[in-house]
Amino acid sequence: MATEVQNRSEQSLSSLVGGIASDVQDLIKQQFQLTRREIEEDLRKGKEAALFLALGAAVAFLGAIALCLMVVHLMHWLSSPVGTDPAVLPLWACHAIVGVALFAIGGIIAYAGQQKLKSVNPLHNPATEALKENVQWLTTPK
Repeated sequence: MATEVQNRSEQSLSSLVGGIASDVQDLIKQQFQLTRREIEEDLRKGKEAALFLALGAAVAFLGAIALCLMVVHLMHWLSSPVGTDPAVLPLWACHAIVGVALFAIGGIIAYAGQQKLKSVNPLHNPATEALKENVQWLTTPK
């Protein structure tokens, strides 16, 4: 009878320890899944920021091309005889307006992309920090 009580307590103690170990494994798996999802979210935000940067650079590039064309037309306008262009705005001024507008819009879009990119840091999120703490706790000898 005494051995029966002792076997039950050992059995319940071993099942308790096994349950705790199983729960710890489940928690670690869930922690890894959470960390993975947060990193995937940060990577998605990074892609979006890179898209904004690329779009801003493309629009700014078009503005730079328009400004280059403006310089060519300005040189032509400066070298032509007085009164040969009946337009209110010379062609170089039209190119300048379009070029400056495109360059400004491209700069604004690129700046927005840069700000989004600054907010993305996949290695410094709460799930990653918690995972580091858990790994350190598990690996640190007591």
